[in-house]
Amino acid sequence: MYLRKCRRRVGGKRKDYWELVESYRTERGPRQRVVAHLGDMDECDRLGVKEAASGNSERVHQGNLFDEAKPRWVEVDTSRIKVERTRFFGGPWLGLQVLGKLGLVEFLDSVMPRGREDVPFSMMSLVLVLSRLCDPSSELRIAESLYERTAIGDLLGVSGQKVNDDRLYRSLDALLPCKSELERHLKEKLGELFDLEYDLLLYDVTSTYFEGECSGNHQAARGYSRDHRPDCKQVCVALVVSSCGMPLAYEVFDGNRNDSTTVEEIVECIESKYGSASRIWVMDRGMVSEENIEFLKENSQRYILGTPKSQLRRFERELLEGGWQSIRDGLEVKLCPCPDGDETFILCRSVDRREKEKGMHERFEKRIKAGLEKIADVCRRYKRKPSIIERRVGRLLGQNSRAAGLFKIEVKDNDGRAEVVVWEVDAWREWSTLSEGCYLLRSNITDWTAEDLWKAYIQLTQAEAAFRVTKSDLSIRPIWHQREERVQAHILVCFLAYVVWKTLSQMCQAAGLGSEPRKVFDEIAQIQMVDVVLPTKSGVNIRRRCVAQPTKHQAILLQRLGLTLPTHMEIHKM
Repeated sequence: MYLRKCRRRVGGKRKDYWELVESYRTERGPRQRVVAHLGDMDECDRLGVKEAASGNSERVHQGNLFDEAKPRWVEVDTSRIKVERTRFFGGPWLGLQVLGKLGLVEFLDSVMPRGREDVPFSMMSLVLVLSRLCDPSSELRIAESLYERTAIGDLLGVSGQKVNDDRLYRSLDALLPCKSELERHLKEKLGELFDLEYDLLLYDVTSTYFEGECSGNHQAARGYSRDHRPDCKQVCVALVVSSCGMPLAYEVFDGNRNDSTTVEEIVECIESKYGSASRIWVMDRGMVSEENIEFLKENSQRYILGTPKSQLRRFERELLEGGWQSIRDGLEVKLCPCPDGDETFILCRSVDRREKEKGMHERFEKRIKAGLEKIADVCRRYKRKPSIIERRVGRLLGQNSRAAGLFKIEVKDNDGRAEVVVWEVDAWREWSTLSEGCYLLRSNITDWTAEDLWKAYIQLTQAEAAFRVTKSDLSIRPIWHQREERVQAHILVCFLAYVVWKTLSQMCQAAGLGSEPRKVFDEIAQIQMVDVVLPTKSGVNIRRRCVAQPTKHQAILLQRLGLTLPTHMEIHKM
């Protein structure tokens, strides 16, 4: 470090001032950065600064000028003390601590390509992940306002002047080719950190939609929308998680892809990355097809699958008989071995689910009856063609399909007037009453109890929870991206942010803070950082970058997580 004398003209007069400059080496040669602007200084002040700056010749930041072990006492004008640049510190700092535990800081630096860029793409990728975790938004908003409002730049040492949307977009392009390596690294690291087992894999699919034509994205298409937006193009996101919900891998499919057609591709993808093994695949009924079951059997894969509601008809006698095993209050299961012995079916009966389905049937039945009464009234008052009334009846039943089977409806032609005749189907009502709250599972695991099979299947809620977090907390919907590669890179950033989220969840669980990290993250995210400016008697302004003291509750959370909050930060930026 050294002092540099600078000159400028103010009001026609030359004015001298001093800067404290640090020289450091990079791969592209030596560089200098201004550590502090010291203003006008006499010889005594300059000697004092030089003495303090000479303490560490390898890498000295401004923090070394104020060594706590050797304090330098100065007189401060308390009337002119001020605080500048208040910004959020806790969220980005906590996210960076988790990224460090995952080894992602060093890993990204080692696998991402380096060129002539001023700021490494690996560093900008960390900016994208931390921003997605703390305040999900577009790359443009990160560059224009969000980055300066948070301490991400202070933590990573990248000034706000070097963060722009073009650089963030180029970082997305550089990050996407590293997807497979990232998944393998995270699988190994998470397994070491939390002693995870990957013998039970949960697989599910969701969708996320666009607004616009998406002409640059061939995967964008209209299909079954989980977001109830069939009018918008979408892509499907398939996610594989461990039994505790830790993400293992994901794939992006065309928006009109049927869920069941993705199973074979996902299984082969997992085997190509992590090798063949006797894994247990847990999937819901949307993945079930006879082709998929044959594929799993041929590849010696074990499975626990949900089944369509229609298959319950095969077990009507078992529903009426006893032999149910109570797992917990309001839930019973029963094993029903397949005659050929290759599979086992598990009948499940839930009181809560029964009340829910009963309420739905009653609600749709009332809607159909009210609609039919209106149609019949129109037929009595006006002359309508039967074909028109038939279409109205069809629309009504289609909008209330849950109870459509209860009614048998015939539209007759009575001297040019349509007449609606309605019968209730007693057999449908009897079956509905018997099957409400019941569902059926199937598995080729024959040596487990019904309780073990049900507990394994119910862990699919972990995959559903992952979709809820990525859609709500992490805003996975690619609103601002149209190109196919950019959309895939955006989803990769959301995947990495969710890995950080689940890692924090595991840390909270180990610390006795529950398994939901939202409250913990929000509490620590309130910690702020400020620049404190202390004007001295000699005219030199001492600038300290300080972290606010945590509250009592924040301190307890940090202590339980085993994290130590810094008291101040060094002023050090690229």
